[in-house]
Amino acid sequence: MNLNQAKELLAVMEPLLANAPFVIGHTFERNGRKLSLAITEHFRQACKKGRVWKSKAMLTALKNAEYGFDPHHAHSPGGYDGIFVLTRDYQPKNEMMRKLFDHFLDKPGSEAASIAQALHVPLSSLKPVRLVSHQMRLLGLLLSADNHDTLVLIDYDDTK
Repeated sequence: MNLNQAKELLAVMEPLLANAPFVIGHTFERNGRKLSLAITEHFRQACKKGRVWKSKAMLTALKNAEYGFDPHHAHSPGGYDGIFVLTRDYQPKNEMMRKLFDHFLDKPGSEAASIAQALHVPLSSLKPVRLVSHQMRLLGLLLSADNHDTLVLIDYDDTK
């Protein structure tokens, strides 16, 4: 997927967001595993508010979903692009952790429960992750299954 294809994908997904907890736009395949990429209305609104919606940095991060999730390298050593798990025990707490945990997963009435319900799993089955590029990190929830993962993006982080 190139940047123009990522931009076109968002244009197709955007109008569908009003009627669903998330919209799956594309499924990547790598090393025998599939990864379905989805976005939420919360993600779209956060990116628009931050003036990064369809920016080159955001599209670059989005296309990095094609790397897929490698459960053997779930934590990033730094400097790598891809999908990596975020945990609550990292200190000091950073903005990504606040957005994912404090303002989404732990927040009563957030979209997290409706995402889990739409995926037919308990909320505890979803892993908080970041989709990393050098300019930006997209934040989401990952459902890992045998050979198929689903990544639902809910926010972004571009702090340095």
